Amino acid sequence: MRPPPLLPSFWDRWSGLRLLDAGLGIWTGLVFLFLYLPILVLVVYSFNDSRLNVVWEGFTLDWYGRLWDNTRIARALKNSLVVAGFTTVLSVVLGTVGAWLLHRYRYRFGSTLQTLIAVPMIMPEIVMGISLLILFTTAGLKLGFFTVIVAHTTFCFPFVLIAVQARLQGMDPALEEAALDLGATPVRAFFLVVVPYLRPAILSGALMAFTLSLDELIVTFFTASAQVATLPLLVFGMAKVGLNPMLNALSALFIVATVAFVLFSEHLRRLGRRAP
Repeated sequence: MRPPPLLPSFWDRWSGLRLLDAGLGIWTGLVFLFLYLPILVLVVYSFNDSRLNVVWEGFTLDWYGRLWDNTRIARALKNSLVVAGFTTVLSVVLGTVGAWLLHRYRYRFGSTLQTLIAVPMIMPEIVMGISLLILFTTAGLKLGFFTVIVAHTTFCFPFVLIAVQARLQGMDPALEEAALDLGATPVRAFFLVVVPYLRPAILSGALMAFTLSLDELIVTFFTASAQVATLPLLVFGMAKVGLNPMLNALSALFIVATVAFVLFSEHLRRLGRRAP
């Protein structure tokens, strides 16, 4: 009787790989189902003709119409966009300039400064919110747009700074030196050579800052006044009262806008690759 082979045959290995691929595919499908099924249910129930929004009672667009006519939500959305816009601009300026200075010059306490800049990124939001509230109250500042923008910029600009710093690590110093040799001033070389090279990092940091500011709740809760209620604050207050179908409609609109923005960005990226 011939002994069994020590190594598995080609058929056994091929079958095992196919079984492994099938198992990984099923697991990946379950993960995506777990992530996106609640979003799909939310979008579907935004068309539910039920005030309780628990049991499906029929199709309607009434909640979208009420959402369109709701002046509180429109005002809160405007406040959120204004705060996020100013926060993004300030974060891009501070983050880009700060990253360039830390990259160009060597400071005695550079590592300590780098650590302090990263603290807002890891600090619990409730601690930051209370700390900023105490700071504004001690300084005699009235809570409003200014305090919210300052608070949002505090924890948003480090994301821009880190993204720009990562881009600067791969920059060839000869680019700026060539611009200086050709007669450009340091400021002109910065805007004509350095900034275009950093554009992808600046854009990604700006998108991160805008998203974080638009979505922020806890820090805004401590630093905003009743007249400067942002959309997250309003949604949080409406959700505490009970299930409101308008929140489903609002969430569905944000989901559609996010998907459209991602598809548009991907289209621009592909056009950039095809360009000569």
